[in-house]
Amino acid sequence: MTDPLIPDLPDIDDPQLAARLQSLIDHKIKPLGALGRLEALAVRLGLILGTEAPRLERPQMLVCAGDHGLAARGVSAYPQEVTAQMVLNFLAGGAAVSVLARQHGLALTVVDCGIARELPAQPGLLQRRIGPGTADMLAGPAMTRAQCDAAIANGREIVRALPGNALLPGEMGIGNTSSASLLLARLAGQDIDACTGVGTGLDDAGRARKRDVLREVLARHARATAPLDALAAFGGFEIATLVGAVLQAAQERRVIVVDGFIASAAVLVAHALQPRVVQRCVAAHGSAEPGHAPMLRALGLVPLLDLDLRLGEGSGAALAWPLLESACRILREMASFESAGVSTRG
Repeated sequence: MTDPLIPDLPDIDDPQLAARLQSLIDHKIKPLGALGRLEALAVRLGLILGTEAPRLERPQMLVCAGDHGLAARGVSAYPQEVTAQMVLNFLAGGAAVSVLARQHGLALTVVDCGIARELPAQPGLLQRRIGPGTADMLAGPAMTRAQCDAAIANGREIVRALPGNALLPGEMGIGNTSSASLLLARLAGQDIDACTGVGTGLDDAGRARKRDVLREVLARHARATAPLDALAAFGGFEIATLVGAVLQAAQERRVIVVDGFIASAAVLVAHALQPRVVQRCVAAHGSAEPGHAPMLRALGLVPLLDLDLRLGEGSGAALAWPLLESACRILREMASFESAGVSTRG
């Protein structure tokens, strides 16, 4: 029986289009392969958008925020109220992602998916609250299955209402690196200790405590092995909303610019539900979080940037954005040997 939450995705692997795109690049006025990985990026963008002249239109930065009950177990260096405080900074324009979105002309939408402190209605903030933060995973699932489904449905509905053909998902939620580590461990078979990092800046003792807690959580939910069961168990209203957003963007054949560890965890779940999701994805950067490299390997994605980022928010996706624009312009605007009247090798 088909799950209405999970769209059918056609295969966009088109060898003929790929060959035409590669031929276009090879005949630009440059030595063969001289633009390195930018050439592969151009081919990928052409395949995603289904054209030899890709154009990125009205890109949307979507930052989903939610709180986590597990934060009470000391898995973060920052208190839970920072989630709400940072969302207010996003809206005020002072956070890193706000600055970068403004710089690169990215429309910024912030979603309250379940922050512990409900914020007043204000421009730029969508209220799609499932609850005031998820439950403590050591006591039970972070979300009920109904809550998980509702968050995914919210993500799909949000993207349906956004214009453009590119989505840059971001997130905010104290404790959400724990959720990402747990999803990676369960869905990609990674060792939980190896993929658990410092998050917002834990010291060595804090990281050891976090690992102990996450091992307990994995054991507590040993039977949550299916993708949606794992997502409900390990939570994140904001992660589940991003899963829906990614699925919808993939269905609409938008370019999905994947940010760091938590945004990649949402893609990992979406990929487990519908493997062709990754055909529409570009990995923006490799995070300093130790779990991000194996997560990208599990997705088969190679990051464009390596800047030791671990901020989240969609900041890495925004930083990589100009590379995508450049790749498209190379295809559309760079002259060929023939059109420029430049001789090839004799």
